[in-house]
Amino acid sequence: MKTYVAKIADGTRKWFLVDAQDKILGRLSVNIADLLRGKRKPIFTPHVDCGDFVVVINAEKVKVTGKKEEQIIYKTASGYPGGQKRIPYEKVKREHPERIIEHAVKGMLPANRLGRAVLKKLKIYAGEIHPHAAQKPEKIEL
Repeated sequence: MKTYVAKIADGTRKWFLVDAQDKILGRLSVNIADLLRGKRKPIFTPHVDCGDFVVVINAEKVKVTGKKEEQIIYKTASGYPGGQKRIPYEKVKREHPERIIEHAVKGMLPANRLGRAVLKKLKIYAGEIHPHAAQKPEKIEL
């Protein structure tokens, strides 16, 4: 018996539509990361990008539990002394709500070239309107 190893050209990529309205951020991000990596497919191979495209709508309506709205702080650093920025969750949700889901999903992907390639298949939109109707994304309930 031989082990099957997927190749880049194997299979077709599907498009999935995920509605983030009233979903818990962490639980939603885990499921999105699984779809992006292809972990739900029988041909899953850890070192090959065999996942699907995911379109997330209503990112502004995602929820967090407990006191996380006051406690979550997003940090960035420029590399210069004193160049660290600390942005609270409320400000990010108000100005760029799609970054909340992107940051959560990015943390659940591999920290290498494969993870960066997989993250490009994630499309996030704050409202209900998205420009991917031509791909006919299949609505999936997570």
